[in-house]
Amino acid sequence: MAGAGSRLRASGRVSPKPLVPLLDRPLVSYVIENLQSAGVRRLHAVVGSESEALLGGLMPLIPPDMKLRPIRNREWQKQNGVSLLAAASEQLSCPFFLTMGDHLFDKELLIALLREGDPNDLNLAIDRKIEDIFDLPDAMKIQTRDGRIVAISKELARFDAIDTGVFLCPSDIFAYLHLAQVGGDCSLADGVRLMARDGRARAIDVGDAWWQDVDTAEMLARAEEQLLLRGRWQTSTRATVAAE
Repeated sequence: MAGAGSRLRASGRVSPKPLVPLLDRPLVSYVIENLQSAGVRRLHAVVGSESEALLGGLMPLIPPDMKLRPIRNREWQKQNGVSLLAAASEQLSCPFFLTMGDHLFDKELLIALLREGDPNDLNLAIDRKIEDIFDLPDAMKIQTRDGRIVAISKELARFDAIDTGVFLCPSDIFAYLHLAQVGGDCSLADGVRLMARDGRARAIDVGDAWWQDVDTAEMLARAEEQLLLRGRWQTSTRATVAAE
């Protein structure tokens, strides 16, 4: 959650993106809720831009049975691989879930990763329902073979799946991200690409499960529409939601 959310801010939103209201709740509350449903009890949150405002809004969303560990990425202007590397020195239980603070998803994505993933490899939840992707040109595209990722890029001409932004990661992801750095910078996709080269990046198909990233006002409206259609929206009776 370290980025500035500039594209959504361009539409006039002033809150840090994870706290932008989605129906009657902050966007990130849906993420926290699903993590809790998968059994997560410790949440490491990488923050950067407007970290104090973000943490101030995040703390009330953490349920009593969850521990929040903020991690500050002081180089948050760099790519998202640097944000994950900010957690390299933390005492993480491995494997660990990695999610984006602006991606909504059904809890079934997490269940599929736990059920089908290999804890020694990088496991990425991928979506083969390409016709349902809201903004396909901007999506991170995946090419798979025999259940493994062989290529990843937004510019792939040939692809058979889309990156949902939900992972089950081994500790080795940090070593690969260090190898991927050029001038102290790297994207998460750069690390995935190196792990794929070594045959260590698995593609876990989400099947009928739903997800949506929220980068623009149009994507936010789409997410609200889908939550209502799927009956996933429930009015909160308090300011917090259970999560971990």
